[in-house]
Amino acid sequence: MVKERTPFKLFNHPRFVRLLTLRWTSQWMDGIYQSALASFVLFSPERQATAGATAGAFALMLLPYSLIGPFIGTVLDRFPRRQIVLFANSIRALDLLLVAWLLIKGQTGAIFVITVLVAFGINRLILAGLSAGLPHLVEREYLVSANALAVTGGTVSTVVGAGFGYLLRRLFEGFFPPDRADGLLVLAASLGYLIAALLALRLTKNSLGPLPEELAVTHNRRAILDALYDLNSGIEYLRSKGDATLAVVAVSIQRGGVTALTVSALLMERNFLHDPKFPDRGLAGLATVITGAGIGVVLGAVVTPPLVQKFGRHRWLRVNLALGAVPALMIAWSNAITLPLLALWLSACGQAVKVTCDALLQHHVADPFRGRVFSVYDMTVNICIVLGASAASLVLPINGRGVVVPMGVALTYLLYTALLTGRRFRPDSPTMSSTLR
Repeated sequence: MVKERTPFKLFNHPRFVRLLTLRWTSQWMDGIYQSALASFVLFSPERQATAGATAGAFALMLLPYSLIGPFIGTVLDRFPRRQIVLFANSIRALDLLLVAWLLIKGQTGAIFVITVLVAFGINRLILAGLSAGLPHLVEREYLVSANALAVTGGTVSTVVGAGFGYLLRRLFEGFFPPDRADGLLVLAASLGYLIAALLALRLTKNSLGPLPEELAVTHNRRAILDALYDLNSGIEYLRSKGDATLAVVAVSIQRGGVTALTVSALLMERNFLHDPKFPDRGLAGLATVITGAGIGVVLGAVVTPPLVQKFGRHRWLRVNLALGAVPALMIAWSNAITLPLLALWLSACGQAVKVTCDALLQHHVADPFRGRVFSVYDMTVNICIVLGASAASLVLPINGRGVVVPMGVALTYLLYTALLTGRRFRPDSPTMSSTLR
């Protein structure tokens, strides 16, 4: 097992700090953007939130990318990832200008759906590119700590951005109608994405990989077509790595369960814990739950590196899957006070699983395949998220309160923990073909 070192020395890596600034800025804007969409789609007085509508919102964000994004993601192994991040953030900033205009006009037709899909699809491509390039910036013994900072800090940035968006929207509502206030929030996010694109210029062209010799294959007119065919090689490579495959499945199961519980919590805040006639109260309650989840994300990331060093990645993964079953089950009997606390607990366990599994992937996947594998990883996780939301929509009442979803999620976590307990994991080995640059 690779010994993990203190994360504080990571701040002595200038290129890693630049990646953090880029990623956290981008995800801060994600929070603002998502808070505007949630307000517009689920917490508008004229639009009633149902389990089906909530599941549809998750599908709108993730399912199309799950089917199309991996093919685009294979380009991460064929072109400089820094360039992809730069242009993707620029395109997303332009796309949000159209989203803002549609929100101001109150339009929810096909054009609105397409523009929202583009923005979320690009977002996943950017995050996959940054994750695939991380091992180029830090040594192997820092990977768990680096993931804890990058992924967790990004999640916290999204949560803080959502809270900031909520407060900013309340300010805008004092001067503009609700739909126009949501549109102005999206305009603010568009400006932030443009800043993120400029921050990408602080990294050199090849700093996120792939290595120059691995880019030679792209210098022909069939490069993108070849990249599309390489998706299968990414899947096959992942299948050949037992630890990596188990990690992908673990995160997918955990995230799918969290999404089902999120649908329940959102409906409870909208239709059970608060009067449905006053959706702003439900939105404020949801903000409290998100704050609790954000604190849990930080907690999970902070404790993971030292405890991974003490217990090992695989044991720590199993522990957190099992511990996550407890708050999952208790949500069925939660109230306005306990729901944020349960969100904190569940998020802490979930982030520990995510950080640990990301490091496992980066250890076991060679750089020429890392972009493709992370694209398949995103695809699998996103499909499970949509399946979790869809399953919840089929059994949850309109007030979101029920025992079937919490019991199902808790049981799934425990069953997969039991499956992992009986396996013998291979020790880590330096399989990466890339060298630190």
